[in-house]
Amino acid sequence: MDKATKAKLENAGWKVGSAQEFLDLSDAEMALIEVKIAAADGLREKRKELRLTQKQVADLIGSSQSRVAKMEAADPTVSLDLLVRALLRLGTSRSQLGKVLSRRLATSG
Repeated sequence: MDKATKAKLENAGWKVGSAQEFLDLSDAEMALIEVKIAAADGLREKRKELRLTQKQVADLIGSSQSRVAKMEAADPTVSLDLLVRALLRLGTSRSQLGKVLSRRLATSG
């Protein structure tokens, strides 16, 4: 948000802040959310890189297409463990996994 818009909103009585402030999340909680979003983005990128459909990924990891869609959307019902296991199953190396998971932290911190 640009400074002029922010100032206009604040002058109108609105409080402008981050999602972390609004939800009263600790730095650790926010970092976990960022890691989960990075894993979901990484899964979608890896699937596209391999030219696989969500159904094909589901078959590879023993899940359903709808579950893969939820994984790629970072749905709250999807665990970080499942996202990491799917990335590894698709051939993501441990060093690549580290880069994927730290990507959003580097841009948000």
